[in-house]
Amino acid sequence: MGLRKKGTKNPPVLSHEFILQNHADMVSCVGMFFVLGLMFEGTAEVSIVFLTLQHSAVVPAGGDPAPGSKTLYYYGVKDLATVFFYMLVAIIVHATIQEYVLDKISRRLQFTKAKQSRLNESGQLSVFYIASCIWGSFILISENCLADPTLLWGTHSHNMMTFQMKFFYISQLAYWFHGFPELYFQKIKKQDVPGQLIYIGLHLFHISGAYLLYLNHLGLLLLVLHYFVELLSHVCGLFYFSDEKYQKGVSLWAFVFISGRLVILIVSIVTVGFHLAGSQTQSTDAISGNVNVLAAKIAVLSSSCSIQAYITWTLITVRLQRWAEDSSVQASSSKKKRSTTKGKSRKGTENGVVASSRIDFYPKRKEKSS
Repeated sequence: MGLRKKGTKNPPVLSHEFILQNHADMVSCVGMFFVLGLMFEGTAEVSIVFLTLQHSAVVPAGGDPAPGSKTLYYYGVKDLATVFFYMLVAIIVHATIQEYVLDKISRRLQFTKAKQSRLNESGQLSVFYIASCIWGSFILISENCLADPTLLWGTHSHNMMTFQMKFFYISQLAYWFHGFPELYFQKIKKQDVPGQLIYIGLHLFHISGAYLLYLNHLGLLLLVLHYFVELLSHVCGLFYFSDEKYQKGVSLWAFVFISGRLVILIVSIVTVGFHLAGSQTQSTDAISGNVNVLAAKIAVLSSSCSIQAYITWTLITVRLQRWAEDSSVQASSSKKKRSTTKGKSRKGTENGVVASSRIDFYPKRKEKSS
């Protein structure tokens, strides 16, 4: 499947440009090996580990016998193989959106390189945030989390997840892991790499923490809120850099951004507070998911507060830098206007007499176009 348009000159095989142009085709071939492995009996068991969710258990539904039982899932080492396969899928989807949507938009609107890179980043993340918000909201509604908020902090008899919940977390981990090779495929500038690594690492840290500590419903709710705020930020950014008349929309987004962070903090504090007031054990067992101890709760709360404070501080610093740049640009433009007006007034007067009707006998030299 050709996801990248080839240039007029074919680069050498396995060269830097060859990998960048054909990385989606190469990754799709690797993924096809796992899919084709299902056709053979000797490799089917290995392929299933990569393609399907592992570590399942049959649990009776409300104490009913086997006909009323349901299948639940817990985490394990085999989840790494599943995350790896769906990371390959994320790379292919990323290249497809880039080739057939974003590149066509940038060519039609004739964006500069700076605007094109901004479009690529915001466009890719906007698609992911929309899909994640819709999917996460559907899970919260189907598992009755919105109607019964006590599921966020209530204790469960078994620390397991439903199929849709585990698949959501596996997909989230796969997407953010695919961001590491995309730094190479998208030719990210060296000065932008540290910021991207921090951004990806923070998402992986909190998503994996909610997944490993069985804080599934709380993590899902916080992710939906976080993605919704980030979606608004990227949409407002796309409108602003396409036309600067949407400055009011950016100011509105700043208000929504801070409000969303406050809501996330309130939900985290309330949830952990109810956990602290509830039952508590003296020993922890990460394998069985028994992390209902004071140290784990304080760690979760401090982590949530620190990340929200970091994101808010980053927003404030970026806004201050933009305001300083805008003020300097306006000051320089006003100085240029004053100098040009003074120059025109001096050229148009001679000995106090206006010389605007003066006739030039020699034609003016044409300025060389740079």
